[in-house]
Amino acid sequence: MHCFRYRMDHDYGFAPNPFWGTLTLATCKAQIRKSRALAVGDWIVGLGSKAMGNEGKVVYVAQVDEVLSFDDYWDNPRFQVKKANIKGSLLQMYGDNVYHTVRDKVVQEPCAHSNDPNGRHKKSDVSGKNVLLSKRFYYFGDKAILLPREYDYIGDTGNPRATKYKDLDDDKINSFITWLAANYEPGIHGDPCNWKEFKIPEMPIYEEEDM
Repeated sequence: MHCFRYRMDHDYGFAPNPFWGTLTLATCKAQIRKSRALAVGDWIVGLGSKAMGNEGKVVYVAQVDEVLSFDDYWDNPRFQVKKANIKGSLLQMYGDNVYHTVRDKVVQEPCAHSNDPNGRHKKSDVSGKNVLLSKRFYYFGDKAILLPREYDYIGDTGNPRATKYKDLDDDKINSFITWLAANYEPGIHGDPCNWKEFKIPEMPIYEEEDM
């Protein structure tokens, strides 16, 4: 078992997308999504950063339940609700079901990564090859939690832009997950960290997410 950890420099609910009952990682973090070391049952931890003003905190934790191709994700009836609508609500604007193949060419639908004249985002996203799905996840967002000192090893990623996963044995990973499960319910605990930029009032937007 592996526990992939990295520091997030922004969080709009796009990568990961925690909505509609399944946390998905379909864009960004290509090195995790295409990793040969990654397997169903592994864990991913998104950590805070100086850029977001929440360094030392945990933004989300998710166990990989399923791995899909872009086309399987695009066509799957379960995830039509995750297709982006940039003129819709924030949940729709940051939908991450945006890549699929047309005549052997990968197409990017209008989304949070569309405003990119050099195509850098698309190139990086597509290089990740896979979409990761999690039904067992803890998304804290702007309510990011502080790690107890005994789990400092979870927050240790070395290089701020690196992804770390080879250093932890199963006992350390299981100890952290056991602590997490004992103190928090799975699901969404806060809004995406950067939604504060939109200055929207707090709303009960998660009540109808179950699919």
